[in-house]
Parts: sequence; structure tokens; C-alpha cells
Amino acid sequence: MISKAREHQIIPVDSEHSAIWQCALAGKSDEISRLVLTASGGPFLDRSNLRGVSVADALKHPTWSMGAVVTINSATLVNKGLEIIEAHYLFSMPYSAIEAVIHRQSVVHSMVEFHDGSTIAQASPPNMKGAIAYALNFPHRLTHASPAIDWSASHSWSFEPIDSQRFPAVALARHCGEIGGAMPAIFNAANEVAVEAFIAEKIAFTSIVPLIEAVLTLREQSASSTLRELADVSAIEDDARALAQKHLIRLVS
Repeated sequence: MISKAREHQIIPVDSEHSAIWQCALAGKSDEISRLVLTASGGPFLDRSNLRGVSVADALKHPTWSMGAVVTINSATLVNKGLEIIEAHYLFSMPYSAIEAVIHRQSVVHSMVEFHDGSTIAQASPPNMKGAIAYALNFPHRLTHASPAIDWSASHSWSFEPIDSQRFPAVALARHCGEIGGAMPAIFNAANEVAVEAFIAEKIAFTSIVPLIEAVLTLREQSASSTLRELADVSAIEDDARALAQKHLIRLVS
């Protein structure tokens, strides 16, 4: 999408995609081999049993301060799945060349790997100040937009693969992106209903992704149609929300 737009017409603000965009400037677009997004893993990365997770538990994010819905999406890693889809469209990269990894410290926001084997990473404290300031001031960088990393101090950064059994939402979102059409919109709409129900304490945390999957299963055959207008997207989302509500009623009854 960025490559097809006018120069600087589209500037990413989401921290991961801002990081990719900044790193990609280190080379040419045809020299990029892989995009690597990072995920904190949320509050339950090391929790052995997710049954009985409360809303209060899910809202205790270890590194980021965010709103309730985004924090829940981080706990399920739905947000990372959506960001993979976003990266596909923004940077015109195939899904096979987009990866997400666990980075508990949330300091490295994303990385770009080039054909020569080098990887460029963007690192800054876990807040949105730098990404927002860069988007608003591009091509200039605002002085002291965000606190700088103290490189004289000792740091330990880790990177781990995402456990697809523990966090199935990432693979589910990737699957929706690969199918294309209305599937990403259906995924997002079903998640909104599921998260709202969890926050209202109508369903368990462990029911969020199964609810999304149930809606996707019923709509996958008819979801490959081309979306031509915003009205098409709205209609698809409304249908997905209504279907999710029906499944929700069955879950709570």
C-alpha cells in the first residue's frame, strides 16, 4: 500500500509498523526478505492455567499502558494477528515473509531482515511517543520525543517463538489474511463481540478465541467475495457481530 501511494502519503503510527517503516529505509524494498514484528506476550505468557482468568488479571499488562480492549487483545495476541495482516497490506509483503516473535521487554518494536543476512531493528522505550512524534514531524525527528535508552546500563533482551497452542489467535488471523476477502473483517468483528463479552464477565477468557473461530468457520465459504465499498465491509461486520452474538447466547445459556 505504501509503495503504491504518493511519497509520504501514508505514514504508519502503530509502533510495530512505524518501526518496520523506519528500518526499511535502510535498504531498497526489493532487498527486504522478511519483516519481524515483536509481541510482549501479554500478562499470561508464563501462566500455566488460563482457566479462571479474571478481567482484572487480563488488564495487568507487564510493559504497556493501554485501554481495556487493546490490553485484552494483547493478552490473547489477537492484536499481533491483526498487525500481521496490517503489515501485509502496508508493506506489500507475502504472509510467508512476515513473522512475529515474543520479546518480553517491548524495547525492540520490529525488525527488517535483508537479503544480505543483515537485520535492522528499531528500539525505544515501550510507549507511543516516538512513533507518534516521528509520524507528525517526518522527515524530521522531534528532539527528546521519548526518553533515550541508557546504553551504559546492563540490558537483557530475549526473543522467543510464539506458542501456537497457547496463542492460537495469531495463526487464525494469519489464515484469515491468506484467504483475504472479508475474512479479516469477520475476524475483527467477532473478536470485538468476544472481548466485550469477556469484559462484561459473560464468558471466560479461554472462550474468546473459540468464539471467533466458530464465526469464521460458518462464514469462511462465503467470505472470499471482493469488498468494493465501505458499505460492503460494514455489512460483513454487522453480519459477523450478529452471528457472534448468537453463539454468545448459546455459551451463556
